[in-house]
Amino acid sequence: MTLEQKKNKKLFFLIAQPRSGNTLLASILNQNPEIACTGNSITLEIMKKLYLLKEDETFKNFPDHNSLDNVLSSVYDSYYKDWPQRIIIDRGPVLTEGNMRLMPKYFKRSYKCIVLLRDLMDVLASYIKWYTENPDAFPNKFGSNDEEKLTVLMSKDGAIGKNLTAMQNSLNYQHLCCYIKYDNLVTNPEPEIKKIYQLIDEPYYPHKFENLQQLNINGIGYDDTVLGKDMHTIRSTIQKIPNPYKDRIPKVIREKYGHIRF
Repeated sequence: MTLEQKKNKKLFFLIAQPRSGNTLLASILNQNPEIACTGNSITLEIMKKLYLLKEDETFKNFPDHNSLDNVLSSVYDSYYKDWPQRIIIDRGPVLTEGNMRLMPKYFKRSYKCIVLLRDLMDVLASYIKWYTENPDAFPNKFGSNDEEKLTVLMSKDGAIGKNLTAMQNSLNYQHLCCYIKYDNLVTNPEPEIKKIYQLIDEPYYPHKFENLQQLNINGIGYDDTVLGKDMHTIRSTIQKIPNPYKDRIPKVIREKYGHIRF
Protein backbone atom coordinates (compact mmCIF):
# COMPACT_ATOMS: atom_id res chain seq x y z
CA MET A 1 0.00 0.00 0.00
CA THR A 2 1.35 3.40 -0.99
CA LEU A 3 1.67 6.32 1.43
CA GLU A 4 -1.17 8.08 -0.37
CA GLN A 5 -3.42 5.01 0.01
CA LYS A 6 -2.59 4.86 3.73
CA LYS A 7 -3.68 8.45 4.09
CA ASN A 8 -6.92 7.84 2.17
CA LYS A 9 -8.27 4.74 3.86
CA LYS A 10 -12.04 4.53 4.01
CA LEU A 11 -13.43 4.09 7.52
CA PHE A 12 -16.92 2.90 8.45
CA PHE A 13 -18.55 1.63 11.62
CA LEU A 14 -20.48 -1.51 12.57
CA ILE A 15 -23.06 -1.24 15.35
CA ALA A 16 -24.85 -4.33 16.67
CA GLN A 17 -25.80 -6.36 19.69
CA PRO A 18 -23.52 -9.23 20.66
CA ARG A 19 -24.89 -12.57 19.45
CA SER A 20 -26.31 -10.83 16.36
CA GLY A 21 -24.07 -12.10 13.60
CA ASN A 22 -21.23 -9.58 13.95
CA THR A 23 -18.51 -12.20 13.57
CA LEU A 24 -20.38 -13.94 10.76
CA LEU A 25 -20.74 -10.67 8.85
CA ALA A 26 -17.07 -9.82 9.39
CA SER A 27 -15.97 -13.24 8.19
CA ILE A 28 -17.94 -12.76 4.98
CA LEU A 29 -16.80 -9.19 4.29
CA ASN A 30 -13.16 -9.98 5.03
CA GLN A 31 -13.06 -12.38 2.09
CA ASN A 32 -12.51 -9.18 0.13
CA PRO A 33 -8.78 -8.44 0.59
CA GLU A 34 -9.55 -4.71 0.47
CA ILE A 35 -11.79 -4.88 3.57
CA ALA A 36 -11.04 -5.36 7.26
CA CYS A 37 -14.19 -5.63 9.34
CA THR A 38 -12.77 -5.67 12.85
CA GLY A 39 -13.50 -7.63 15.97
CA ASN A 40 -14.55 -5.75 19.09
CA SER A 41 -12.67 -2.47 18.72
CA ILE A 42 -10.95 -0.44 21.43
CA THR A 43 -10.70 2.75 19.39
CA LEU A 44 -13.68 4.44 21.08
CA GLU A 45 -12.28 3.53 24.49
CA ILE A 46 -8.93 5.04 23.55
CA MET A 47 -10.63 8.26 22.52
CA LYS A 48 -12.78 8.45 25.66
CA LYS A 49 -9.84 7.79 27.99
CA LEU A 50 -7.76 10.41 26.25
CA TYR A 51 -10.59 12.90 26.54
CA LEU A 52 -10.87 12.23 30.28
CA LEU A 53 -7.31 13.48 30.65
CA LYS A 54 -8.81 16.97 30.37
CA GLU A 55 -10.00 16.41 33.95
CA ASP A 56 -6.58 15.22 35.11
CA GLU A 57 -4.80 17.45 37.61
CA THR A 58 -1.59 17.47 35.58
CA PHE A 59 -3.44 18.58 32.47
CA LYS A 60 -5.40 21.24 34.33
CA ASN A 61 -2.10 22.55 35.69
CA PHE A 62 -0.89 23.07 32.10
CA PRO A 63 -4.04 22.92 29.91
CA ASP A 64 -2.66 22.46 26.41
CA HIS A 65 -5.99 21.69 24.75
CA ASN A 66 -4.71 22.08 21.20
CA SER A 67 -2.04 19.39 21.55
CA LEU A 68 -4.35 16.91 23.27
CA ASP A 69 -7.05 17.61 20.69
CA ASN A 70 -4.51 16.78 17.97
CA VAL A 71 -3.93 13.39 19.59
CA LEU A 72 -7.67 12.78 19.91
CA SER A 73 -8.19 13.64 16.26
CA SER A 74 -5.54 11.16 15.18
CA VAL A 75 -6.78 8.09 17.09
CA TYR A 76 -8.45 6.27 14.21
CA ASP A 77 -5.88 7.14 11.56
CA SER A 78 -3.03 6.16 13.88
CA TYR A 79 -4.64 2.92 15.00
CA TYR A 80 -5.28 1.63 11.48
CA LYS A 81 -2.26 3.25 9.79
CA ASP A 82 -0.34 0.02 9.17
CA TRP A 83 -3.31 -2.21 8.36
CA PRO A 84 -2.89 -3.30 4.72
CA GLN A 85 -6.61 -3.10 3.93
CA ARG A 86 -7.94 0.03 2.27
CA ILE A 87 -11.44 -0.15 3.80
CA ILE A 88 -11.84 -0.46 7.57
CA ILE A 89 -15.15 -1.28 9.26
CA ASP A 90 -14.69 -0.57 12.97
CA ARG A 91 -17.01 -2.40 15.37
CA GLY A 92 -18.21 -0.31 18.31
CA PRO A 93 -21.24 1.58 19.70
CA VAL A 94 -20.26 4.82 17.99
CA LEU A 95 -23.75 6.34 17.98
CA THR A 96 -24.36 6.59 21.72
CA GLU A 97 -25.05 10.14 22.87
CA GLY A 98 -21.72 10.33 24.69
CA ASN A 99 -19.75 9.09 21.71
CA MET A 100 -21.58 11.45 19.39
CA ARG A 101 -20.43 14.37 21.53
CA LEU A 102 -16.85 13.37 20.73
CA MET A 103 -17.04 12.11 17.15
CA PRO A 104 -18.06 15.32 15.32
CA LYS A 105 -15.22 17.20 17.00
CA TYR A 106 -12.43 14.63 16.77
CA PHE A 107 -13.30 12.38 13.83
CA LYS A 108 -12.23 14.59 10.94
CA ARG A 109 -14.06 12.90 8.11
CA SER A 110 -17.57 11.90 7.15
CA TYR A 111 -18.71 8.63 8.58
CA LYS A 112 -21.35 6.03 7.85
CA CYS A 113 -22.57 3.07 9.88
CA ILE A 114 -23.72 -0.47 9.27
CA VAL A 115 -26.39 -1.36 11.83
CA LEU A 116 -26.96 -5.09 12.23
CA LEU A 117 -30.44 -5.86 13.58
CA ARG A 118 -31.59 -9.00 15.36
CA ASP A 119 -34.74 -9.51 17.40
CA LEU A 120 -33.84 -8.76 21.02
CA MET A 121 -35.52 -11.92 22.35
CA ASP A 122 -33.45 -13.97 19.90
CA VAL A 123 -30.31 -12.22 21.17
CA LEU A 124 -31.21 -13.09 24.77
CA ALA A 125 -32.02 -16.68 23.80
CA SER A 126 -28.64 -16.96 22.09
CA TYR A 127 -26.95 -15.81 25.30
CA ILE A 128 -28.89 -18.39 27.32
CA LYS A 129 -27.81 -21.10 24.88
CA TRP A 130 -24.19 -19.96 25.06
CA TYR A 131 -23.84 -19.80 28.85
CA THR A 132 -25.86 -22.99 29.33
CA GLU A 133 -23.58 -24.94 27.01
CA ASN A 134 -20.49 -23.20 28.44
CA PRO A 135 -21.23 -22.92 32.18
CA ASP A 136 -17.76 -21.63 33.05
CA ALA A 137 -18.05 -18.74 30.58
CA PHE A 138 -20.54 -16.65 32.55
CA PRO A 139 -19.69 -17.07 36.25
CA ASN A 140 -22.17 -16.74 39.10
CA LYS A 141 -20.91 -13.25 39.92
CA PHE A 142 -23.21 -12.19 37.07
CA GLY A 143 -26.15 -13.99 38.65
CA SER A 144 -27.26 -17.48 39.52
CA ASN A 145 -30.30 -17.72 37.23
CA ASP A 146 -31.52 -16.52 33.84
CA GLU A 147 -33.31 -13.45 35.17
CA GLU A 148 -30.27 -12.18 37.07
CA LYS A 149 -27.85 -12.86 34.22
CA LEU A 150 -30.05 -11.26 31.55
CA THR A 151 -30.61 -8.24 33.80
CA VAL A 152 -26.84 -7.72 33.99
CA LEU A 153 -26.56 -8.00 30.21
CA MET A 154 -29.39 -5.49 29.70
CA SER A 155 -28.05 -2.93 32.19
CA LYS A 156 -26.79 0.42 30.91
CA ASP A 157 -23.17 -0.77 30.88
CA GLY A 158 -23.97 -4.40 30.10
CA ALA A 159 -22.88 -6.12 26.90
CA ILE A 160 -26.34 -5.74 25.38
CA GLY A 161 -27.46 -2.52 27.07
CA LYS A 162 -24.61 -0.32 25.89
CA ASN A 163 -25.01 -1.47 22.29
CA LEU A 164 -28.79 -1.20 22.46
CA THR A 165 -28.45 2.50 23.28
CA ALA A 166 -26.32 3.06 20.17
CA MET A 167 -28.76 1.14 17.98
CA GLN A 168 -31.75 3.09 19.28
CA ASN A 169 -29.85 6.33 18.81
CA SER A 170 -29.10 5.36 15.20
CA LEU A 171 -32.71 6.26 14.42
CA ASN A 172 -31.60 9.90 14.83
CA TYR A 173 -28.89 9.36 12.20
CA GLN A 174 -30.68 7.22 9.63
CA HIS A 175 -29.08 9.21 6.81
CA LEU A 176 -25.72 7.80 7.96
CA CYS A 177 -26.86 4.20 8.35
CA CYS A 178 -27.36 1.03 6.37
CA TYR A 179 -29.61 -1.44 8.22
CA ILE A 180 -28.91 -5.17 7.84
CA LYS A 181 -31.34 -7.73 9.25
CA TYR A 182 -29.82 -10.82 10.82
CA ASP A 183 -32.68 -13.06 9.66
CA ASN A 184 -32.07 -11.97 6.06
CA LEU A 185 -28.31 -12.37 6.45
CA VAL A 186 -28.64 -16.03 7.45
CA THR A 187 -31.36 -16.94 4.92
CA ASN A 188 -30.54 -14.84 1.84
CA PRO A 189 -27.19 -13.15 2.48
CA GLU A 190 -26.22 -11.74 -0.90
CA PRO A 191 -28.78 -8.87 -1.05
CA GLU A 192 -27.75 -7.77 2.46
CA ILE A 193 -24.06 -7.78 1.54
CA LYS A 194 -24.80 -5.79 -1.61
CA LYS A 195 -26.48 -3.11 0.54
CA ILE A 196 -23.18 -2.72 2.40
CA TYR A 197 -21.30 -2.26 -0.86
CA GLN A 198 -23.72 0.50 -1.80
CA LEU A 199 -22.97 2.20 1.52
CA ILE A 200 -19.20 1.99 1.14
CA ASP A 201 -19.42 2.91 -2.57
CA GLU A 202 -17.31 0.03 -3.82
CA PRO A 203 -17.80 -2.54 -6.61
CA TYR A 204 -19.33 -5.78 -5.36
CA TYR A 205 -16.94 -8.58 -4.51
CA PRO A 206 -18.10 -12.19 -5.23
CA HIS A 207 -18.42 -13.47 -1.68
CA LYS A 208 -18.91 -17.12 -0.76
CA PHE A 209 -21.39 -18.18 1.91
CA GLU A 210 -20.08 -21.63 2.73
CA ASN A 211 -16.80 -22.99 4.07
CA LEU A 212 -16.56 -19.83 6.15
CA GLN A 213 -13.42 -19.21 8.18
CA GLN A 214 -13.17 -18.08 11.80
CA LEU A 215 -12.42 -14.38 12.12
CA ASN A 216 -8.75 -13.61 11.59
CA ILE A 217 -7.42 -10.20 10.62
CA ASN A 218 -3.76 -9.68 9.88
CA GLY A 219 -2.93 -12.86 11.81
CA ILE A 220 -5.01 -11.95 14.88
CA GLY A 221 -8.17 -13.79 15.94
CA TYR A 222 -10.43 -13.74 18.97
CA ASP A 223 -9.02 -15.21 22.20
CA ASP A 224 -12.18 -16.64 23.71
CA THR A 225 -10.41 -17.67 26.89
CA VAL A 226 -11.07 -14.02 27.82
CA LEU A 227 -14.85 -13.67 27.36
CA GLY A 228 -15.79 -17.33 27.28
CA LYS A 229 -15.48 -20.42 25.13
CA ASP A 230 -17.11 -20.26 21.69
CA MET A 231 -18.33 -16.67 22.18
CA HIS A 232 -17.14 -15.81 18.65
CA THR A 233 -17.13 -19.22 16.95
CA ILE A 234 -19.11 -19.29 13.72
CA ARG A 235 -20.46 -22.18 11.66
CA SER A 236 -18.77 -22.94 8.37
CA THR A 237 -22.07 -22.62 6.48
CA ILE A 238 -24.71 -19.91 6.84
CA GLN A 239 -27.95 -21.28 8.20
CA LYS A 240 -30.76 -20.29 10.52
CA ILE A 241 -31.17 -22.76 13.37
CA PRO A 242 -34.16 -22.62 15.76
CA ASN A 243 -33.17 -21.85 19.34
CA PRO A 244 -35.05 -23.94 21.93
CA TYR A 245 -33.75 -21.70 24.73
CA LYS A 246 -36.11 -18.87 23.78
CA ASP A 247 -38.76 -20.43 26.05
CA ARG A 248 -36.40 -19.93 28.99
CA ILE A 249 -36.50 -16.14 28.83
CA PRO A 250 -38.19 -15.17 32.12
CA LYS A 251 -41.59 -13.48 31.97
CA VAL A 252 -40.30 -10.40 33.80
CA ILE A 253 -37.60 -9.92 31.13
CA ARG A 254 -40.13 -10.35 28.31
CA GLU A 255 -42.46 -7.83 29.89
CA LYS A 256 -39.71 -5.28 30.46
CA TYR A 257 -37.95 -5.52 27.09
CA GLY A 258 -40.30 -7.36 24.72
CA HIS A 259 -41.62 -4.09 23.30
CA ILE A 260 -38.24 -3.09 21.85
CA ARG A 261 -38.33 -3.36 18.08
CA PHE A 262 -36.27 -1.96 15.22
